[in-house]
Formats: sequence, structure tokens, C-alpha cells
Amino acid sequence: MKITIIGTGYVGLVTGACLAELGNDVFCLDLDVQKVALLNSGGIPIHEPGLEEVVARNRAAGRMTFSTDVEAAAAHGVMQFIAVGTPPDEDGSADLQYVLAAARGIGKYMTDFKVIVDKSTVPVGTAEKVRAAIQGELDARGVAATFSVASNPEFLKEGAAVEDFMRPDRIVIGVDATPDGERARELLKSLYAPFNRNHERTYWMDVRSAEFTKYAANAMLATRISFMNELANLADKVGVDIEAVRHGIGSDPRIGHSFLYAGCGYGGSCFPKDVQALERTARGHGQELLILRAVEAVNDQQKQVLGRKVVARFGEDLTGRHFAVWGLAFKPNTDDMREASARVLLADLLGRGATVAVYDPVAMAEARRVLQLDLTPEQLAKVRFADSPKDALQDADALVIVTEWKAFRSPDFEQVKARLKQAVVFDGRNLFEPAVMAENGIEYHGIGRSILTRA
Repeated sequence: MKITIIGTGYVGLVTGACLAELGNDVFCLDLDVQKVALLNSGGIPIHEPGLEEVVARNRAAGRMTFSTDVEAAAAHGVMQFIAVGTPPDEDGSADLQYVLAAARGIGKYMTDFKVIVDKSTVPVGTAEKVRAAIQGELDARGVAATFSVASNPEFLKEGAAVEDFMRPDRIVIGVDATPDGERARELLKSLYAPFNRNHERTYWMDVRSAEFTKYAANAMLATRISFMNELANLADKVGVDIEAVRHGIGSDPRIGHSFLYAGCGYGGSCFPKDVQALERTARGHGQELLILRAVEAVNDQQKQVLGRKVVARFGEDLTGRHFAVWGLAFKPNTDDMREASARVLLADLLGRGATVAVYDPVAMAEARRVLQLDLTPEQLAKVRFADSPKDALQDADALVIVTEWKAFRSPDFEQVKARLKQAVVFDGRNLFEPAVMAENGIEYHGIGRSILTRA
């Protein structure tokens, strides 16, 4: 099947590469000349395990093309996937300018039937706006081509996106109950048939419900995270081990174990903006989503929890103190620094006069870029980008762990102690067991793991 992917960001590139892997002829459109040049030279603009190999394999096989040619893109695929960014607007709503620009580009050049698939995360009602944008271009040209707009939200985890796409737990597709919608349904059914050979994974629904499903899923996951973080903060005060609590409640099949890990807050491109966008949608209809307001507030505060723990241990004025920071990306297996907790922590430590040495296995280049935006030149001068985890530790007053990279899970604790000026660890992701740290002579501060000693 001939497929056009509009946008070669995180969602678009993964979608295009994986659909090409299944034998489809994929044309990837992006208006960023430098990004297209990078892709055509064999590089990729994001870090995602396994993606570079899939792209290279399908480029070599002639199943992936990268271009800035809008007309060629519109002509190529009967399926036109819109996978552009929907960043938060000033009021928290999703900014649809790139989605609608993509729709107008299709309408400006299409000559025959197309299925336009909204792959971007978009608010309820976006399909109608896309339809109107395309129809407006067709009317302006006097062209009577027919089309259908479908919704096919993505459920990809950064760091495991290729695996998630190739082995999905569900495929959500919304189509209209019209003849063109039925035609779109058959084409999408054919496209996704390889994923349903073992058992049916596709959930068919109306377009608006599909759009809503994506926001509802991310809002639920964000809620679970903030719920556990709030309980973890209380656990610290009352002498409870939040990890024991997690196992206790996660064993209930109605609750489950996933997304119950306490930590220093969620970040990334999805949860923060999607929670805000859903809240904004509700306010537009005269409703307040009180739970989601609390979820967002808890997360904002949780990103400050490591800074508060450092201050409680070393004092408000950190002048003359030096800290090692392991992990900068918002989660492991990605270089994504959007809404990362490390950005909040570094601004706090540096603002109090400290110096830092930072290390991340993948996100160092991206960290240099975003920290230039976050920090003053004076603060940035107090940041040393270390060559390794061990290098970051040298002469630090304490180690602060922000991202749960596997490479951080089993360090040589004797070397950690030898390089630190003080054997103090602040663990923002609860990688280590308090008892093990005590056995190794390390003062340990986890999230919800400061168990009080009882007589």
C-alpha cells in the first residue's frame, strides 16, 4: 500500500518506518530541509532504540522516501497520515496550526480519493476541522475529489516505540458511518491486518471517541503516577516504605502494577501537554476536571522534591556545594528533555549557589541545548558535562539520581563512596534498596522510602 506520512518527528518517523517494515511504500514529508537532509544521509533526528536500523533497512530497500515536496506527498499515498506536532498553546489547549496546515497541503494537491488519518494527538472535534480545511482547498480549486478523515491515535512509549508499534496491545481507529468512511475502514483494516493475525487488536469506534480515547489514556496514566507520588511524600513523613505499599496494592488485579512507581515527577511530550489540553477542552464546555487539575499540581510540586531533600540535608544556601547528577532525559532510552525533572532540579541547585557535574548516557547534546534556554550564562558556567557516571561523581558532596537508566542500577558502591566527598545519595527513582545502601555505609534518601526506626 502507498502511504504518506506528514511529519518526521517522533510519531511520524516511527509510524513510517514500521509501516515500511511491513512492506508498504512510505513517503515521508517534512518541511524542515535540514531534517530531511539528515534522514536522506542515513541519520535520524531522535534517539529511539532500534529505529535507526529499521529506517536504514527500508531506505535501502526503497520502501522509504524523505522529501519536502508537498505535491508529491499528496499524490503518493491513498493513506495520508498527519503526524505533526500539537504543542500546547498559551492557554494550555493543543495548537492545531501544523495539523491544519498539513490538511490544507493535502487539499491543495489531491486529485482522487484519500483517507486522511489523524495520527497526531488532537482534541475532540479536530477531524471536523481537518475535513473543513481540505474541503475548502478542494472548493477553491473546483475539484470534486472525495475523502474520509479517520482518527488513529498512537500509544507509543518513548524508549520502546518500535516494539510498541510492531507488537501493539491495541489499535484504536475512529471512522465515520458514511460510504466514504466505510471505504476508509476497509483500507485501514487491510493496512493493519498483519497486527491482527494472532488475535483481533483493533477497536473500531466513531472519530470523536477515538480522539478522546488518547487523552483519556494519558490522563489515567498521569493520574496513577501523581497518586503514588503524593502517597510517597506522606510515606516519608509517617515511616512507610512506598515500595512495599506498591507491591501490596498492585497485586489487586483491579489496580495492577503498572505506572505505580513513585519518583520525582513525569515529563516528556505527552503527559504534561495532554493533561492540560484535556482540562482546556473541559473548560471550553463549562466543566472543571478537578482530578486532573490536582494531577498536574502534584506533578509540578513533585519535580521539586529532590531539591527540597537536598536543602533539608545541606541547607538553603548551597554556595560552595557541588553535586553529581545522573540522568537528564525525562525517562530512559530517549534523549527527550521536554518537561524533564532534571531541568527543575538543576535550576534549583544552581539558583542556590551550587555547582553540578551532570551525566546522561544519551541526552548530553540535547541537555546542552535546552540548558542554554533554561539557565543564565553565569549558571551555565557552573555546569560540568561529565564523560561518564564515575567522572560526574568526583569530589561531589552528594549524588542525585533523576533518570532510571539501566546503567545506573548496579554501580560499584565502593567506587561511588571513594569519589564522593560525602557518601550521600538522593535517589529520585528508587533504584536502590535502603537496607543495601545502609550496609554499604551510604546515607540514602529515596522517594517514600525514609522508613522511621521504631523501638
